[in-house]
Amino acid sequence: MISDIGYGLNAAGYLVLLLLLFTVRKSGLAKHLLVLATMATMVWSLSFVTRLTGPVSGPHLLIADTLKQMVWLLFIAGCLQDNFNNLWQVLRRPATMVILTPPVLALFLPFISTIPHSWQFLFLTVLSLEVLILLEVLFRQAGENQWAYKPLVLYLGAMHLFEFVMYANATMVTKIELVYVVSRGYIYLLMMPLLVVAIRRIKHWGVDIFISREVVLHSSLLLVAGIYLLVMALAGYVVNYIGGNWSSTIQTVLVVLSLALLITMVLSNSFRTRIKVFITKHFFANQFDYRVEWVKLTQALSSSEADAAPDVYGNALRGVLGAINYENGTLVKATGIDFDVVASVNSKGISADEIKILKQLMPFCQQTNWLVDVDEYASKPFEYNGLLLDREALKGCRFQLALPLLNSEQIWGFALLKTKDSEALTLNWEVRDYLNAVTEQVGTYLLHHEAANAVAENAQFAAFNRMSAFVLHDLKNVMAQIDLILCNAEQHKHNPEFIEDTFETLHYTKARMDKMLRQLTEKKVDEPGVFSAHTLSDLTGKLIETRCQSLKPVPELVVESEEKVVVDPEKFSNVMYHLISNAQQATGDDGFVRITLESDLAGQRQIVRIEDNGCGMDEAFIEQRLFKPFDTTKGNAGMGIGAYDAKNYMQSIGGKLSVESETGKGSCFTLVFPLD
Repeated sequence: MISDIGYGLNAAGYLVLLLLLFTVRKSGLAKHLLVLATMATMVWSLSFVTRLTGPVSGPHLLIADTLKQMVWLLFIAGCLQDNFNNLWQVLRRPATMVILTPPVLALFLPFISTIPHSWQFLFLTVLSLEVLILLEVLFRQAGENQWAYKPLVLYLGAMHLFEFVMYANATMVTKIELVYVVSRGYIYLLMMPLLVVAIRRIKHWGVDIFISREVVLHSSLLLVAGIYLLVMALAGYVVNYIGGNWSSTIQTVLVVLSLALLITMVLSNSFRTRIKVFITKHFFANQFDYRVEWVKLTQALSSSEADAAPDVYGNALRGVLGAINYENGTLVKATGIDFDVVASVNSKGISADEIKILKQLMPFCQQTNWLVDVDEYASKPFEYNGLLLDREALKGCRFQLALPLLNSEQIWGFALLKTKDSEALTLNWEVRDYLNAVTEQVGTYLLHHEAANAVAENAQFAAFNRMSAFVLHDLKNVMAQIDLILCNAEQHKHNPEFIEDTFETLHYTKARMDKMLRQLTEKKVDEPGVFSAHTLSDLTGKLIETRCQSLKPVPELVVESEEKVVVDPEKFSNVMYHLISNAQQATGDDGFVRITLESDLAGQRQIVRIEDNGCGMDEAFIEQRLFKPFDTTKGNAGMGIGAYDAKNYMQSIGGKLSVESETGKGSCFTLVFPLD
């Protein structure tokens, strides 16, 4: 009688919920599967009302519970992705087939051969455990939708945890305790409000996630539960064999322990992870031979060809690739608002989607110093707590691993690695520790190289300053000699010996002046200026009128759109003068030099392009010589620090200078100024 009231009330409650679901305007296949699951639960409850169906037999209970579990598993499978249009799309998915295989076996095997009741109870225990595991996957990968899915997870989790305990106990004692069967109707009825709350919260069914391919679904939960079930079954046989007054007490203790164990394993992801790491560290051999790998990395970084910057960066990238036997990679350096590709192996630069992902990775990696596996993030984003990546941009990424390289706790850049899917590494604890050591070594190597370059450049500037001091000394000597000639000219201008000495002095003076002219340049050291907001068209127009009219072709200024930019006017004018003057000198009188200003409000950038149709430059010159200080093609007419100074200035204000050129067709220098 008590059982009939509970199941009857539960059936009535689910009937009301079913009627309400028909009025809910929710789209998607998962909503229809929820209607089916609600209807199945209602019919399941009615089948246990003995006044309607008669006494409940063992086969009736097992078949009814299996069918109910199968429908709810089908509903969960429909929630694992948000783009299902029909039931066939759900059923043909490999993950769904794996999910539904256990209930299908539990349903049809008793009709094919005689199965002991203890094995049927074990099947239903596994079905309840399967629901709990899928709920954990659904909740942990729901991301920002966790708040909406929490009532649904609590509803199904509480019911199937109860089912798990009931059938685990039945497996242990080879029979179902009557108290569990009687109380189920009331428990399902009391849990129903959570399902109602979930229906109201969830805006769309499906969270667009992937089912993990790991055998135990990213944890040792299934293995521990299986071992536990085996121990419980053995303990049950022992209890039945011994009997006595202690049998019920032992069963109660085992049930409570099972409940505590399951709650711990289901809810504590960190607990499971720590156990996995502990077992792997202490019971398995290392994945890498560190002595051999370290020697190989050292040899790659100490290559004798690492004299030029491109080779240094290339050696660094090849060292990282060789450390894990990957084939494709790109080394990018963070430059203010953008990234520069400094080395690549079997790769073609980086795309706009990849740049977008790198910008989203920078704050996370700078804070955590974590290595990121984008494939792992796509399937298990909860492993990267606090990291939010654009899903659409992620689909356009051609790399698997993003390894951050640090410079004084700031991101220097990334090593982006890719290989065949069959050879891709999984970032377990050992691989992470190993790659952290590799990236730290490579980062130190790159920073040492850049520091050495900075020291060398400072030494060149120091030599330049010393040269200037010698020039000033020579100028003073020359001026003293000329003054001496002028002072004695009136008195001795008719003396042949004085005239001869004068010509000899002038010859000496000319030789000294020729020497100084070979050393002198137009470049001078600028004093720090004052930054303020300016429209670049005003500064550029004034520069063209006052300093760029002496050479042809006369530059043409085109303003498509512009915003005010905070710059030092004098420094900006010097940078623009060098670039415009270079363009004029590289272009014939009948050619053109065009300066175009364009604002990019979406990217918060002001863009300045300096184009010409002059002689152009080849790729090797741009990479190896254009921005190298004190390297010039003008002979004695220049010092080769104009382009170098321009690029350093743009980087110092958070901007960027890039160049595109083709021999015989001209060049285009692009300056990008941040608006913020």
